[in-house]
Amino acid sequence: MNPTKQWFTLLVLAQVISAIIATATDVFIFKISVAALGAIILLIAFSKKLRNAFDVWVVILAFVCSMIGDFYLSHMNGNNSMFVIGISLYLLAHIGYLIFSLLNGTIRWRYTLLITTAFLIFFYFSLYPNIPDKTLMVTVLFYLIVSCVSLGAALGIKALPKIKLPYVFGIALVLFSDTIISFKEFVHYDALNVLILPTYYLAQIAITIALYHKSKHG
Repeated sequence: MNPTKQWFTLLVLAQVISAIIATATDVFIFKISVAALGAIILLIAFSKKLRNAFDVWVVILAFVCSMIGDFYLSHMNGNNSMFVIGISLYLLAHIGYLIFSLLNGTIRWRYTLLITTAFLIFFYFSLYPNIPDKTLMVTVLFYLIVSCVSLGAALGIKALPKIKLPYVFGIALVLFSDTIISFKEFVHYDALNVLILPTYYLAQIAITIALYHKSKHG
């Protein structure tokens, strides 16, 4: 095996193992290891290009924001302020993913409007009646809109399929995972909770793989 592919394969495998352990045990260090390893992979893959790779830096920062957001959501214990801070950090992560997409393509507005409309309907009928705190409600609404635009922008990336497809898949999984979290936190529907962490970690792994391929072909 090519030495470059060997280190990449080992680190992605470490991501997968961390994700499995985090899902099974909920140990915090493993919960942040997937994003941390993703950031390390990108730093290595773009080590000779980082000065001119602003789009990569925003994804690395998105991973960092996700890690800090994980801390707040893992330790909120019913504290509404901790929840707001946590999802605000996830929002920053989504903005990072969105910036990456915009720097590598254009927003697919037709898909963006369709996705956003569907989620606004979901918000109005399912979330809005169950969020009494106005600050939290505005935060959740803004988060939802940015998440939908982020997916629409990912669909507009101009790149090879080995870069675009895993990236779009990753962003879609983040949106899916966040939707399940909203069901859990605001609708108190818990049947899908088992999917929250696997889809979240798989999203980070998919985004890591996409950017690794960009380092070789971008």
